[in-house]
Order: sequence, then C-alpha cells, then structure tokens
Amino acid sequence: MPNQDQLAQMKTGKGFIAALDQSGGSTPKALAAYGVGEDAWSTEEEMFDLIHAMRSRIATAPAFTGDKVIGAILFEMTMEREIAGKPAAEFLWNERRVVPFLKVDKGLADEQNGCQLMKPMPDLDALLDRAVAAGIFGTKMRSVINAANADGIAAVVAQQFEVGKQILAKGLVPIIEPEVSINCPEKADAEDILLEEITKHLDALDDGQDVMLKLTLPTITNHYGTLIKHPKVVRVVALSGGYARDEANALLAQNAGMIASFSRALTEGLTAQMSDDEFNAAIGAAIEDIYQASIT
Repeated sequence: MPNQDQLAQMKTGKGFIAALDQSGGSTPKALAAYGVGEDAWSTEEEMFDLIHAMRSRIATAPAFTGDKVIGAILFEMTMEREIAGKPAAEFLWNERRVVPFLKVDKGLADEQNGCQLMKPMPDLDALLDRAVAAGIFGTKMRSVINAANADGIAAVVAQQFEVGKQILAKGLVPIIEPEVSINCPEKADAEDILLEEITKHLDALDDGQDVMLKLTLPTITNHYGTLIKHPKVVRVVALSGGYARDEANALLAQNAGMIASFSRALTEGLTAQMSDDEFNAAIGAAIEDIYQASIT
C-alpha cells in the first residue's frame, strides 16, 4: 500500500513534479545544456557522477521543497546514491517533503505503427522490490506516439497499463506516460485516440488500482479534463515535450487541473559554472514560474 501521507500530497498538494530522471541516452545532452562537455568524463561512471552532482545541487537548493515541488522522478542510479549524506529517496521525503518516484523503463523499442513501445523489462520485479525498500512512492515509464495510428496507440496504452498493474501489485503508484510527440503531424487526432484508449483502460481497473498519468500538453485546451476527474486517477501531470519553459508554462496554465512534470524546462539556463548564489536564484525562479503555471 502506498504511503498515505505521500498519496495525500499527490492528490491535493499544490505544486509540480520535478523530472530528474535522465538516463544513459539523454545524460550527455543534459550535461551539455548544464555547461559540462563530453571532454569532462572518460567513463560512463564519471558521466553519472557528474549528472548526480547536478541533481544533488538541484535537490539541495533552498527552493526545492514540498511547498512547491511536490514530487521528483529519479533515475535508478540516483535512487541508489546519497544526497547530502542520506539515501536519495529518504532525503527527498524526510528533509524536503518531496515525494520520490523512480523511472523504471529501459528505453524505447523501434517504431511500429507510428509508435514506440517500451523495451522489455525482465528485471522489473527485482527493481520494484529495491524501490519499495528504498522508500519510493511510485514509478514512471515512457512510450512515444509519433502518428495518429489507432493500432499503434492502442498497443502503447495496453502495454502501459499491463506493466502498471505489475507495479500496483508491489504497492507502488505508476505514472503512465504515453507521450504524444509535439512534432506529430496529426497531434490533435492522436490525442483523441489516446483519450479514448486511456479511458477504456481506466474504466477496467479494479478498486484500489489508482494510477497517475503523464501526458503531452494537448493541442485542444482541457482535452484531458475527463481524465483529471476520473476516480482511478490520482493526478494528471504534463511533460514539457521539448517546449521551452515559457511556452510550456503558458500552455500548462491554460489546462485546468494539470500540473507540470518538467525536465529540460526545469533545468533550462542552469550551468555548472554558476556560483551557489546564482544557481539557487535561477532554480528558485524556475520553480516559482512552473509552480504558478501548475496552480493556475
């Protein structure tokens, strides 16, 4: 059973979820944006040391607290490391009142029917057991929709809910993330199909099987309003999807009931070269802007 204090924060807390879950494939880009080039490391371990230092700097910033950042999504290696001398999930909740989530997918499979399913996760049960032991509240897993293909979208949603039930069985709350690419040529049509498929699977969940949804900011304002109100949905969060922060915030503010779960839009403009005062001011301003868009 999920931690009830954390569940209450997810259901009613004012604020947003920080996505600090860049994986092996996206870490070099995240570090480059942070002002750390590929010449700064020679091994994957050194690369992950650098990204962990960035994440720790964000998580220990004065503004990074549950007053405005109600949750944070971690990469597996982050969960296994310490922040400020404490296990990452323990630090987030006990010191900052930020609910910890874990990214569990292993990346995307090749495109079929205009969509990318998640790669197989044969070790998921073991990872979930470790997450429970570490104090993780929920999980996140991402698929991608590149076209308004009904068969492809149905397959994406079916896989997401199938794995979601495996996660629910461990007492964790899954964030189901079928991302519609902002470059999808028929984005609004894809979102219509997605809404129908998600609703069908939500309606089929048993009592006690509550999930969260992470969705691309929709083409039609408030398109996901029925999902926000669905009794099986804890919260609907929005991914920035490649939009710059100002644009993502403006779109988010138009969609009542959605809150942010931004990654690149959160860290936009942060660099390793900033002094602590400069860094804390910049992340504080970003948190405030995203918070305001999330509570509008």
